[in-house]
Amino acid sequence: MTKLAILGSTGSIGRQALEVIDNINARAPCESDKIQVFGLSAHKNAELVARQALRYKPRYVAVTDADAAEKARGALAAVGSDAELIAGDDPLCALAANRGYDILLNALVGNAGLMPTLTAIERGRDIKTRIALANKETLVAAGEIVMRRALENGVPIIPVDSEHSAVFQCLQGNAGNGFERIYLTASGGPFRETPADKFAGITPAMALRHPNWDMGAKITVDSATMMNKGLEVIEAMWLFGADPGRIRILVHPQSVVHSMVEFRDGSVIAQLGAPDMRLPIQYALTYPRRLPGGFSRFDPLSARQLAFEPPDFVKFPCLRLAYEAIAEGGTLPAAMNAADEAAVGLFLKEKIAFTRIPELIESAMKAYTVIRDYDAADVIAADAWAREFVRGNI
Repeated sequence: MTKLAILGSTGSIGRQALEVIDNINARAPCESDKIQVFGLSAHKNAELVARQALRYKPRYVAVTDADAAEKARGALAAVGSDAELIAGDDPLCALAANRGYDILLNALVGNAGLMPTLTAIERGRDIKTRIALANKETLVAAGEIVMRRALENGVPIIPVDSEHSAVFQCLQGNAGNGFERIYLTASGGPFRETPADKFAGITPAMALRHPNWDMGAKITVDSATMMNKGLEVIEAMWLFGADPGRIRILVHPQSVVHSMVEFRDGSVIAQLGAPDMRLPIQYALTYPRRLPGGFSRFDPLSARQLAFEPPDFVKFPCLRLAYEAIAEGGTLPAAMNAADEAAVGLFLKEKIAFTRIPELIESAMKAYTVIRDYDAADVIAADAWAREFVRGNI
């Protein structure tokens, strides 16, 4: 069996990944196609990770919050799990460095995913390793470092985001056929048709009502501000070696076309499917094979129309800020990403208005001193600086 470690198993992507494993193991044509859960990780949700451990019987459970780790120790004992608890200093990197898994699914939220990804890449120098990457911030903050080290160590990075999975799938079988353009589709979020003068009254509950996707809170708010799509442009740059001028955002309210690739002969290949994150998760875990699926299916007859429109950079200024960070380069994308995380966190706690999110991000970007020749330590420092700046300017 393939052995899988999941970073962030109690989050939205992590929980759906476990559903995918159930589906794969129930339908796999042979035993070697099945997936065994080797490790799980949580931040504070000790009770849920203990229940997951009881069901999936991992060898290790990593818990990052000190208080939650003690609760997890008791919870694991209470449910009768014999999983070994990893706590203390940097449990995520400790799990990522373990020699026992084949695939690491990074389903963490935010910059917490960077160092475990780099750790897994370094591990891959000696052990065959594949990374299924759902944590877009890893590439937003340190894409140049991550992709260079992955190439040097021969570690494949398979995207899990629906848009990047779609591009990845469109490129299969096209080695040597240069692409002209990548089209990243966006639903437009819950406020696509809301007038900008109404944005000041948007509440967290309103922002969390995404029209199509079931996602975690942070990424759902990023979809509402469309920062999520700006981050995805940066991610696509690094994943596919594409100049940002060749990446175009298209608002596609139906969320059926997950992305498209235009090739140099003028042909455009699109990947279509139901808006269900379990589909790209399964592909990332089973690539290059496609195993039987038991999830949502797209019915072409149900799609009366597939509409596309350009994004509104004025109404959604986070898009503009992302492109400015791309143009400036260096550690600015890392600072922008951290400022966004901090601002979204404040919005979800109802400490700032929805319209303050892009304002705080822009203020941080203007105040930040960019480092051009940077390493992972500089990325972490940029992240810490931006978070502190946002917290100090509310």
